[in-house]
Amino acid sequence: MKAHGILIRGKWIKSSSGETQESINPTTEKPLGLFQRGTAHDVDLAVDAAEKALPAWRDLPAPRRGEILLRIANLLRKNKERLARLMTMEMGKVISEARGDVQEAIDITEYMAGEGRRLFGHTTPSELRDKFCMTMRMPLGVCGLITPWNFPIAIPSWKLMPALICGNTVVFKPASDTPLCAIEFVKLMESTGLPRGVVNLVTGPGSSVGTALVKHRDIRGISFTGSRDVGEFISREAGLKKVGLELGGKNGIIVMDDANLELALDGVIWGAFGTTGQRCTAASRVIVHKKIKPKFEKMLVSRIGKLRLGDGLKPYTDVGPLINRTAQRKVHYYTGVGLSEGARLLCGGSPVKGRGFFYRPTLFTDVTPNMHIAQEEIFGPSLSLIEVQNLDQAIDAMNSITYGLSSAIYTNNVSRAMEAVERIESGLVYVNSSTIGSEVHLPFGGVKATGHGREAGIEGLNEFSETKTVYIDYSGRLQKAQIDVIK
Repeated sequence: MKAHGILIRGKWIKSSSGETQESINPTTEKPLGLFQRGTAHDVDLAVDAAEKALPAWRDLPAPRRGEILLRIANLLRKNKERLARLMTMEMGKVISEARGDVQEAIDITEYMAGEGRRLFGHTTPSELRDKFCMTMRMPLGVCGLITPWNFPIAIPSWKLMPALICGNTVVFKPASDTPLCAIEFVKLMESTGLPRGVVNLVTGPGSSVGTALVKHRDIRGISFTGSRDVGEFISREAGLKKVGLELGGKNGIIVMDDANLELALDGVIWGAFGTTGQRCTAASRVIVHKKIKPKFEKMLVSRIGKLRLGDGLKPYTDVGPLINRTAQRKVHYYTGVGLSEGARLLCGGSPVKGRGFFYRPTLFTDVTPNMHIAQEEIFGPSLSLIEVQNLDQAIDAMNSITYGLSSAIYTNNVSRAMEAVERIESGLVYVNSSTIGSEVHLPFGGVKATGHGREAGIEGLNEFSETKTVYIDYSGRLQKAQIDVIK
């Protein structure tokens, strides 16, 4: 098998550990290559390289940085199909979704390239005469980017592109389940003329590489997408760095009695079983009005029964495998938890025998909001139906969790829709659409235990920059704000 290196100051080298690990195709369980097990020493080298590259990259005019990003976007477009197929082999998502993952990277890269002509601050009047006030956007410095496996090109692009356009340099640690996607992505970036050391990549376990990044005294910002437990660790250990955390969700879809049920059915199936339920925005709860629950339940069972599991490279496949054996066991564990709590299993609920980490799409009914399967993130193809009698109960059930990422409501009543938009505690709210489908020019992120900060859109720039306030006094004398009174 080919052994891949880590990238430090433009050179692909071996880790100081001398050790490698495999990346496994979750459909075939065959290895795709060998990848370095990075160490804290490797992180030190990468941070040093990023620090050396920082002055020149920071001082390059932002429109010139934008031109490099635009070249990256064009290369991503040319390599879209190759990267999508690689993603399906390494991560397992069906090929149409993998193409969407790469397209998302293209979109955010083009968007951030355009920000090179903006990077707006603002001006405001002074309270004193002959004094000018404004703000400027400044880079943080060296940033550590830690990304998950479920969107192995899109999510890194959400972090890399705003970090770069703001003038930062980075050390990038991809997920250990999808290092090949990250390496191929960064190789494309390198080929555009990106200066050496601006982007450095270190593969390896979170316990060594991730921890070293989080604790490193010369890292000025950390951006992390992953589990709540790791997010809490980062919050404790990062010190006075700027930290952005996206830590998952337990997202719900409200289906009211006046909803278009066919439309709602499409949204629930897509939200619950797209990416095999392995999205932080996946819909794992359906909060359904009692009047239409029996009918909607039957519609769901019928549609779920038609979903085709298999190799994501096959055009007829609807649902691919879970990422690894541990994920498969976790989903099955929660099936047992649901049954033990009194939920009724309508379909699915078991792993598929044979090669690959497949799990049958699962539907529970008679679930109450306080059950573990309605509270905890399963991150797999498992869906719970919760019955409610009115909108107030539906919103209470929606808000009963510790997370607050995405939510949706299906209704044809605009008053109900607007009340839900205002009262639901989540960073994203969809009306008559599923819980997944964010667009790159709008902010993405959540509240409560989902974390803090926002990615994408204009707020994505805020994650990777600091605001500098500037006062220019041209009065020729000492003026004292709050003391000198202009009459």
